[in-house]
Amino acid sequence: MKKIAVLTSGGDAPGMNAAIRAVVRYALYEQMEVYGIERGYAGLLEDKMASMDMASVSNIIQRGGTMLKTARCPEFATQEGVDKGAKILKNRGIEGLVVIGGDGSLRGALDLTHAGIPAVGIPGTIDNDLAYTEFSLGFDTAVNTALDAISKIRDTMNSHERISIVEVMGRKCGDIALYAGINGGAEVIIVPERKVTIDELVFKFTQSRRSGKRSGIVVLAEGAGRAEDYAKALESTTDLTVRPTVLGHIQRGGSPTGTDRLLGTRCGAYAVKLLKAGTGGRIVGLKKGDIYDIDIDKGLALKKVFNSELYELANIISL
Repeated sequence: MKKIAVLTSGGDAPGMNAAIRAVVRYALYEQMEVYGIERGYAGLLEDKMASMDMASVSNIIQRGGTMLKTARCPEFATQEGVDKGAKILKNRGIEGLVVIGGDGSLRGALDLTHAGIPAVGIPGTIDNDLAYTEFSLGFDTAVNTALDAISKIRDTMNSHERISIVEVMGRKCGDIALYAGINGGAEVIIVPERKVTIDELVFKFTQSRRSGKRSGIVVLAEGAGRAEDYAKALESTTDLTVRPTVLGHIQRGGSPTGTDRLLGTRCGAYAVKLLKAGTGGRIVGLKKGDIYDIDIDKGLALKKVFNSELYELANIISL
């Protein structure tokens, strides 16, 4: 291939800029032309793209979000939308595409491949809900952002002898809650995969009081309930003072960690190598520390397995 493009789609994730930077610079190293598509598939359907050079991606590796912007695009979920996008790319002479995003974005890459534009996907989602890769872009940064907030909240809870329910992102996957909870020393971690009842919470903190602890942290994944509801229920059945905190979109932003910058760089370069060889319909991921690729349909069909061993360890060491 001589001419490729790159886009980011769906929710933004720290590390996307590192991946864009690697795609552009590695492609230029391979003497390929690179185009950046603005606002994901929505921008593609509007033919919003521009040629990129070394300077285009200068001073972005440390920035959160995505320099190419991102947007949702219901039209691209239709066959007409896919065909329109493929036609626009072909008219511009673009032979391949790198897509950085989550599950829906990567399925779009498969659709484009079937429409005649070989596409390669890079996992960009803070939830870490893609089974084929050990970690996705943005996850490590999101965990560290949540961890920083948990550490600060704990200081206040200790001072006032209160309990805090800290709600983090994760609708179907509780990995942010699990990793941030363990690293933050949370007394209880509640995730969609392992829900905790109010009775169990009451028992946990009753035991904590008996051991002399006067404060505590509960880390709750949004997919397992609302912090406010848990706080009200806990206060209504005990004499504890409970404060809910919802971290929200702060977890998506911020400068990416070194781990996410490195992962984005490695995945970006690998994706270009695949396109250079004329290979599409693949997604890039991390397995046992190595970057590898797998068919998009096979990779996305894999079922995410919750780390029960890590969850049980969290319960044991939080006693």
